Amino acid sequence: MSSIAWLLVSLGVILVGAEVFVNGVEWLGKRLNLSEGAVGSVLAAVGTALPETLIPIIAIVFSAGDAGHEIGIGAILGAPLMLSTLAMFVTGTAVVIFHRRRVHGAKVVADYSTMSRDLGFFIVVYGVAVLTGLIPPGFRNIQLIIAGLLVISYFWYVFVLILEERDINCDDAMPKCYFAPRKETPSLPVIFLQVIVALGFIIVGASLFVDSVSSIAVLYGVPAFVLALIITPVATELPEKFNSVIWVSREKDTLALGNITGAMVFQSSLIPAIGIALTDWQLTTGALLAALIAVVSAGFLYWEIKTKKHITAPMLLLGGAFYLLFIVGVIEGFISW
Repeated sequence: MSSIAWLLVSLGVILVGAEVFVNGVEWLGKRLNLSEGAVGSVLAAVGTALPETLIPIIAIVFSAGDAGHEIGIGAILGAPLMLSTLAMFVTGTAVVIFHRRRVHGAKVVADYSTMSRDLGFFIVVYGVAVLTGLIPPGFRNIQLIIAGLLVISYFWYVFVLILEERDINCDDAMPKCYFAPRKETPSLPVIFLQVIVALGFIIVGASLFVDSVSSIAVLYGVPAFVLALIITPVATELPEKFNSVIWVSREKDTLALGNITGAMVFQSSLIPAIGIALTDWQLTTGALLAALIAVVSAGFLYWEIKTKKHITAPMLLLGGAFYLLFIVGVIEGFISW
Protein backbone atom coordinates (compact mmCIF):
# COMPACT_ATOMS: atom_id res chain seq x y z
CA MET A 1 0.00 0.00 0.00
CA SER A 2 1.35 3.45 -0.92
CA SER A 3 2.31 6.06 1.65
CA ILE A 4 -0.62 8.26 0.63
CA ALA A 5 -3.05 5.36 1.11
CA TRP A 6 -1.59 4.68 4.56
CA LEU A 7 -1.98 8.39 5.30
CA LEU A 8 -5.71 8.18 4.56
CA VAL A 9 -6.04 4.96 6.59
CA SER A 10 -4.30 6.58 9.56
CA LEU A 11 -6.67 9.56 9.44
CA GLY A 12 -9.61 7.17 9.45
CA VAL A 13 -8.21 5.29 12.44
CA ILE A 14 -7.72 8.56 14.36
CA LEU A 15 -11.25 9.71 13.52
CA VAL A 16 -12.78 6.43 14.74
CA GLY A 17 -10.65 6.57 17.88
CA ALA A 18 -11.57 10.19 18.55
CA GLU A 19 -15.31 9.51 18.19
CA VAL A 20 -15.21 6.49 20.53
CA PHE A 21 -12.94 8.38 22.95
CA VAL A 22 -15.13 11.49 23.32
CA ASN A 23 -18.13 9.24 23.89
CA GLY A 24 -16.25 7.30 26.55
CA VAL A 25 -14.92 10.30 28.48
CA GLU A 26 -18.38 11.92 28.56
CA TRP A 27 -19.77 8.79 30.20
CA LEU A 28 -16.75 8.54 32.48
CA GLY A 29 -17.29 12.12 33.64
CA LYS A 30 -20.96 11.41 34.31
CA ARG A 31 -20.28 8.23 36.28
CA LEU A 32 -17.52 9.91 38.34
CA ASN A 33 -19.76 12.95 38.89
CA LEU A 34 -17.20 15.37 37.44
CA SER A 35 -17.84 18.79 35.96
CA GLU A 36 -17.54 19.30 32.20
CA GLY A 37 -14.48 21.41 32.90
CA ALA A 38 -12.76 18.50 34.64
CA VAL A 39 -13.81 16.05 31.90
CA GLY A 40 -12.46 18.24 29.09
CA SER A 41 -9.41 19.73 30.79
CA VAL A 42 -8.19 16.61 32.61
CA LEU A 43 -9.60 13.31 31.30
CA ALA A 44 -9.80 14.20 27.60
CA ALA A 45 -6.76 16.46 27.57
CA VAL A 46 -4.33 14.08 29.26
CA GLY A 47 -5.62 11.07 27.32
CA THR A 48 -5.22 12.61 23.90
CA ALA A 49 -1.89 14.21 24.87
CA LEU A 50 -0.27 10.78 25.22
CA PRO A 51 1.10 10.49 21.64
CA GLU A 52 2.99 13.81 21.70
CA THR A 53 4.03 13.23 25.33
CA LEU A 54 5.84 10.00 24.46
CA ILE A 55 7.92 11.59 21.69
CA PRO A 56 10.13 13.89 23.85
CA ILE A 57 10.53 11.28 26.57
CA ILE A 58 11.68 8.65 24.08
CA ALA A 59 13.94 11.17 22.33
CA ILE A 60 15.60 12.30 25.56
CA VAL A 61 15.91 8.94 27.32
CA PHE A 62 16.70 6.57 24.45
CA SER A 63 18.52 8.79 21.91
CA ALA A 64 22.25 9.18 22.35
CA GLY A 65 24.04 12.54 22.41
CA ASP A 66 22.86 16.12 22.08
CA ALA A 67 20.66 15.36 19.07
CA GLY A 68 18.16 13.43 21.17
CA HIS A 69 18.04 16.23 23.73
CA GLU A 70 17.45 18.82 21.01
CA ILE A 71 14.62 16.77 19.50
CA GLY A 72 13.10 16.25 22.94
CA ILE A 73 13.26 19.94 23.86
CA GLY A 74 11.82 20.86 20.47
CA ALA A 75 8.90 18.48 20.96
CA ILE A 76 8.26 19.80 24.47
CA LEU A 77 8.12 23.41 23.28
CA GLY A 78 6.36 22.57 20.02
CA ALA A 79 3.29 20.88 21.51
CA PRO A 80 2.00 23.96 23.42
CA LEU A 81 2.67 26.05 20.32
CA MET A 82 0.54 23.80 18.14
CA LEU A 83 -2.25 23.71 20.72
CA SER A 84 -2.38 27.48 21.27
CA THR A 85 -2.31 28.31 17.55
CA LEU A 86 -3.24 25.60 15.03
CA ALA A 87 -5.60 23.65 17.31
CA MET A 88 -7.47 26.86 18.12
CA PHE A 89 -7.65 27.69 14.41
CA VAL A 90 -9.13 24.27 13.61
CA THR A 91 -11.69 24.69 16.40
CA GLY A 92 -12.61 28.15 15.10
CA THR A 93 -13.03 26.71 11.60
CA ALA A 94 -15.38 24.06 13.01
CA VAL A 95 -17.41 26.78 14.76
CA VAL A 96 -17.80 28.63 11.45
CA ILE A 97 -18.77 25.45 9.58
CA PHE A 98 -21.39 24.41 12.17
CA HIS A 99 -22.56 27.90 13.20
CA ARG A 100 -26.01 27.53 11.58
CA ARG A 101 -26.91 24.51 13.73
CA ARG A 102 -25.47 26.05 16.92
CA VAL A 103 -27.68 28.05 19.31
CA HIS A 104 -24.91 30.59 19.95
CA GLY A 105 -23.71 30.68 16.36
CA ALA A 106 -20.09 31.81 16.09
CA LYS A 107 -19.75 32.33 19.85
CA VAL A 108 -17.98 29.64 21.85
CA VAL A 109 -19.84 29.71 25.15
CA ALA A 110 -17.72 27.50 27.38
CA ASP A 111 -17.38 27.40 31.15
CA TYR A 112 -15.90 30.82 31.87
CA SER A 113 -14.04 29.95 35.08
CA THR A 114 -12.44 26.78 33.68
CA MET A 115 -11.31 28.36 30.42
CA SER A 116 -9.88 31.49 32.05
CA ARG A 117 -8.13 29.35 34.67
CA ASP A 118 -6.63 27.06 32.01
CA LEU A 119 -5.35 29.90 29.85
CA GLY A 120 -4.07 31.93 32.79
CA PHE A 121 -2.30 28.88 34.20
CA PHE A 122 -0.73 28.15 30.83
CA ILE A 123 0.58 31.69 30.29
CA VAL A 124 2.20 31.85 33.73
CA VAL A 125 3.53 28.28 34.05
CA TYR A 126 4.73 27.93 30.46
CA GLY A 127 6.40 31.32 30.77
CA VAL A 128 8.21 30.13 33.89
CA ALA A 129 9.27 26.88 32.21
CA VAL A 130 10.66 28.77 29.21
CA LEU A 131 12.46 31.41 31.29
CA THR A 132 14.08 28.59 33.24
CA GLY A 133 15.96 27.87 30.02
CA LEU A 134 17.80 31.17 30.48
CA ILE A 135 19.27 30.18 33.86
CA PRO A 136 23.03 29.51 33.50
CA PRO A 137 24.24 25.91 33.94
CA GLY A 138 26.01 26.91 37.15
CA PHE A 139 22.62 27.34 38.83
CA ARG A 140 21.37 23.86 37.95
CA ASN A 141 19.82 23.36 41.40
CA ILE A 142 17.49 26.30 40.82
CA GLN A 143 16.29 24.70 37.58
CA LEU A 144 15.53 21.45 39.39
CA ILE A 145 13.61 23.28 42.12
CA ILE A 146 11.51 25.00 39.45
CA ALA A 147 10.86 21.61 37.80
CA GLY A 148 9.50 20.33 41.11
CA LEU A 149 7.27 23.38 41.46
CA LEU A 150 5.90 22.80 37.94
CA VAL A 151 4.86 19.27 38.92
CA ILE A 152 3.22 20.50 42.12
CA SER A 153 1.37 23.25 40.24
CA TYR A 154 -0.19 20.74 37.83
CA PHE A 155 -1.49 18.47 40.58
CA TRP A 156 -2.88 21.51 42.38
CA TYR A 157 -4.69 22.44 39.15
CA VAL A 158 -6.19 18.93 38.85
CA PHE A 159 -7.25 18.99 42.51
CA VAL A 160 -9.09 22.31 42.04
CA LEU A 161 -10.88 21.10 38.92
CA ILE A 162 -12.05 17.84 40.50
CA LEU A 163 -13.53 19.75 43.44
CA GLU A 164 -15.70 21.88 41.13
CA GLU A 165 -19.44 21.36 41.25
CA ARG A 166 -20.82 19.26 38.45
CA ASP A 167 -22.67 21.06 35.65
CA ILE A 168 -26.44 20.67 35.77
CA ASN A 169 -26.74 20.38 31.99
CA CYS A 170 -24.10 17.66 31.89
CA ASP A 171 -26.91 15.08 32.17
CA ASP A 172 -28.72 16.31 29.07
CA ALA A 173 -28.65 14.41 25.80
CA MET A 174 -26.05 11.83 26.76
CA PRO A 175 -25.08 9.84 23.66
CA LYS A 176 -25.30 6.06 23.54
CA CYS A 177 -22.25 4.31 24.98
CA TYR A 178 -20.71 2.29 22.15
CA PHE A 179 -19.58 -0.56 24.41
CA ALA A 180 -22.91 -1.06 26.20
CA PRO A 181 -26.45 -2.08 25.11
CA ARG A 182 -28.56 0.86 23.98
CA LYS A 183 -30.95 0.92 26.96
CA GLU A 184 -28.40 0.29 29.69
CA THR A 185 -26.28 2.74 31.66
CA PRO A 186 -22.71 1.48 31.18
CA SER A 187 -20.70 0.29 34.17
CA LEU A 188 -17.34 1.85 35.02
CA PRO A 189 -15.33 -1.19 33.78
CA VAL A 190 -17.13 -1.00 30.42
CA ILE A 191 -16.45 2.73 30.16
CA PHE A 192 -12.79 2.31 31.08
CA LEU A 193 -12.48 -0.43 28.45
CA GLN A 194 -13.99 1.84 25.80
CA VAL A 195 -11.64 4.72 26.69
CA ILE A 196 -8.57 2.45 26.66
CA VAL A 197 -9.52 0.88 23.31
CA ALA A 198 -10.16 4.35 21.85
CA LEU A 199 -6.77 5.58 23.10
CA GLY A 200 -5.20 2.57 21.44
CA PHE A 201 -6.80 3.53 18.12
CA ILE A 202 -5.64 7.15 18.53
CA ILE A 203 -2.04 6.21 19.35
CA VAL A 204 -1.83 3.64 16.54
CA GLY A 205 -3.40 6.08 14.09
CA ALA A 206 -1.02 8.88 15.10
CA SER A 207 1.95 6.53 14.72
CA LEU A 208 0.78 5.45 11.26
CA PHE A 209 0.28 9.09 10.32
CA VAL A 210 3.79 10.09 11.36
CA ASP A 211 5.32 7.09 9.56
CA SER A 212 3.41 7.75 6.34
CA VAL A 213 4.19 11.47 6.42
CA SER A 214 7.86 10.62 6.98
CA SER A 215 7.82 8.34 3.92
CA ILE A 216 6.16 11.02 1.81
CA ALA A 217 8.70 13.60 3.02
CA VAL A 218 11.58 11.32 1.97
CA LEU A 219 9.90 10.51 -1.35
CA TYR A 220 9.41 14.15 -2.29
CA GLY A 221 12.60 15.47 -0.72
CA VAL A 222 11.07 17.50 2.09
CA PRO A 223 13.85 18.73 4.43
CA ALA A 224 14.13 16.77 7.68
CA PHE A 225 13.90 19.87 9.87
CA VAL A 226 10.54 20.73 8.31
CA LEU A 227 9.31 17.27 9.27
CA ALA A 228 10.69 17.54 12.80
CA LEU A 229 9.44 21.05 13.56
CA ILE A 230 6.16 21.19 11.64
CA ILE A 231 4.71 17.96 10.26
CA THR A 232 5.26 15.61 13.20
CA PRO A 233 3.89 18.01 15.88
CA VAL A 234 0.81 18.60 13.71
CA ALA A 235 0.28 14.85 13.43
CA THR A 236 0.60 14.20 17.14
CA GLU A 237 -1.88 16.98 17.96
CA LEU A 238 -4.56 15.51 15.64
CA PRO A 239 -6.49 13.76 18.45
CA GLU A 240 -7.17 17.04 20.28
CA LYS A 241 -8.23 18.69 17.04
CA PHE A 242 -10.62 15.92 15.99
CA ASN A 243 -12.12 15.65 19.48
CA SER A 244 -12.76 19.39 19.61
CA VAL A 245 -14.40 19.42 16.17
CA ILE A 246 -16.75 16.63 17.26
CA TRP A 247 -17.68 18.47 20.46
CA VAL A 248 -18.16 21.81 18.64
CA SER A 249 -20.61 20.11 16.26
CA ARG A 250 -22.58 18.92 19.32
CA GLU A 251 -22.47 22.36 21.01
CA LYS A 252 -20.39 21.06 23.91
CA ASP A 253 -18.04 24.02 23.91
CA THR A 254 -16.64 23.48 27.39
CA LEU A 255 -15.48 20.01 26.37
CA ALA A 256 -14.24 21.25 22.98
CA LEU A 257 -12.07 24.04 24.34
CA GLY A 258 -11.22 22.27 27.60
CA ASN A 259 -9.77 19.42 25.58
CA ILE A 260 -7.25 21.86 24.10
CA THR A 261 -6.61 24.20 27.03
CA GLY A 262 -6.30 21.27 29.44
CA ALA A 263 -3.69 19.72 27.16
CA MET A 264 -1.92 23.09 27.12
CA VAL A 265 -1.80 23.03 30.93
CA PHE A 266 -0.46 19.47 30.93
CA GLN A 267 2.12 20.24 28.24
CA SER A 268 3.29 23.43 29.96
CA SER A 269 3.90 21.94 33.41
CA LEU A 270 4.55 18.20 33.75
CA ILE A 271 6.29 17.71 30.40
CA PRO A 272 8.67 20.72 30.68
CA ALA A 273 9.46 19.51 34.21
CA ILE A 274 10.64 16.21 32.69
CA GLY A 275 12.69 18.12 30.12
CA ILE A 276 14.30 20.30 32.77
CA ALA A 277 15.15 17.25 34.89
CA LEU A 278 16.59 15.12 32.07
CA THR A 279 18.44 17.76 29.98
CA ASP A 280 20.57 20.84 30.62
CA TRP A 281 17.51 22.90 29.46
CA GLN A 282 19.47 25.67 27.76
CA LEU A 283 17.10 27.21 25.20
CA THR A 284 18.11 28.91 21.97
CA THR A 285 16.81 32.26 20.75
CA GLY A 286 14.68 30.45 18.16
CA ALA A 287 13.08 28.27 20.82
CA LEU A 288 12.30 31.36 22.90
CA LEU A 289 10.65 33.02 19.89
CA ALA A 290 8.48 29.95 19.28
CA ALA A 291 7.43 29.95 22.94
CA LEU A 292 6.66 33.68 22.75
CA ILE A 293 4.30 33.07 19.82
CA ALA A 294 2.45 30.44 21.86
CA VAL A 295 2.10 32.72 24.89
CA VAL A 296 0.92 35.73 22.84
CA SER A 297 -1.67 33.61 21.00
CA ALA A 298 -3.00 32.27 24.30
CA GLY A 299 -2.91 35.81 25.71
CA PHE A 300 -5.36 37.08 23.08
CA LEU A 301 -7.81 34.29 23.95
CA TYR A 302 -7.40 34.97 27.67
CA TRP A 303 -8.08 38.69 27.14
CA GLU A 304 -11.29 38.03 25.19
CA ILE A 305 -12.73 35.49 27.61
CA LYS A 306 -11.97 37.77 30.57
CA THR A 307 -13.56 40.82 28.93
CA LYS A 308 -16.47 39.23 27.02
CA LYS A 309 -17.08 36.01 29.01
CA HIS A 310 -16.94 34.04 25.77
CA ILE A 311 -14.60 33.42 22.84
CA THR A 312 -15.56 34.25 19.25
CA ALA A 313 -14.69 32.29 16.14
CA PRO A 314 -12.55 35.12 14.70
CA MET A 315 -10.34 35.10 17.82
CA LEU A 316 -9.88 31.33 17.48
CA LEU A 317 -9.08 31.76 13.79
CA LEU A 318 -6.41 34.30 14.76
CA GLY A 319 -4.42 31.33 16.06
CA GLY A 320 -3.87 30.37 12.42
CA ALA A 321 -2.08 33.68 11.81
CA PHE A 322 0.26 33.01 14.73
CA TYR A 323 0.92 29.51 13.41
CA LEU A 324 1.68 30.96 9.98
CA LEU A 325 4.12 33.36 11.66
CA PHE A 326 5.83 30.33 13.22
CA ILE A 327 6.05 28.58 9.82
CA VAL A 328 7.62 31.66 8.23
CA GLY A 329 10.08 31.84 11.12
CA VAL A 330 11.10 28.20 10.59
CA ILE A 331 11.48 28.59 6.82
CA GLU A 332 13.49 31.80 7.16
CA GLY A 333 15.70 30.24 9.81
CA PHE A 334 14.74 32.56 12.65
CA ILE A 335 13.16 29.70 14.64
CA SER A 336 15.07 26.48 15.26
CA TRP A 337 15.94 24.36 18.22
